[in-house]
Amino acid sequence: MSLTVTIEDGIGALTLSQPPLNILTRDLLRQLRDALERLAAEHGLRVVLLGAEGKHFSAGADVGEHLPPAFAQLIPEFMRTIALLRDFPLPVVAAVRGRCLGGGFELAQGADIIVAGDGASFGQPEIMLGVIAPAAAALLPGLCAPGWAAQILFTGDPLTAVDAERAGLVAKVVPDDRVEEAALALCRRIVRHSAAALRIAKRALRAGEAAVRPAAFATAERLYLHDLMGTADALEGLTAFLEKRQPSWAHR
Repeated sequence: MSLTVTIEDGIGALTLSQPPLNILTRDLLRQLRDALERLAAEHGLRVVLLGAEGKHFSAGADVGEHLPPAFAQLIPEFMRTIALLRDFPLPVVAAVRGRCLGGGFELAQGADIIVAGDGASFGQPEIMLGVIAPAAAALLPGLCAPGWAAQILFTGDPLTAVDAERAGLVAKVVPDDRVEEAALALCRRIVRHSAAALRIAKRALRAGEAAVRPAAFATAERLYLHDLMGTADALEGLTAFLEKRQPSWAHR
């Protein structure tokens, strides 16, 4: 299994267990969906802690699975995974160290609170491969100022943990060796409260987003599947990455 799931004292822990880079394969995404559905039904659960083994949270999805024909299954499955996490009925805290890039960053955006190590880096480098980050395109405009969202998506450049905190994407930055400790301490503060009250608080917190986010996800998914993957540059960028060479853009 590439995902470890535990429940203790009202805290459900989901740990990506595929170091060193915790690549988000279709199999790992399926495990995440299954785990989220099981945890959502746990009566005494009050909070979920999302973390990862090793030095890095996640360097993103498997680029090979973005190529035809696999992308037609991967993208809808990925979007469903992020939606399940974003819609989880209880608070979700993400503990992030090292690289949090691509699909890994989109996964972290599904959490309510991100606790990051001071050496962490966040970014959506998909544009460098001639593709886009569909979940981030839908989520970032509601998570940070429009200028930050545009910079992240259009440049592909990573943000430091401090920059991510300034952008409002990260709630707290701590030394790298204290990330799990700080995230767990936050979970323990949350777990003191009523699960019933926390569930209703989460619904209230997400009420505005619930009215628009599903449509934004559907549009981003459609654009990826039917517009983006019909371009020459998407295939060129993904292939160049796998072949470890610079892409040659046709700009079409």
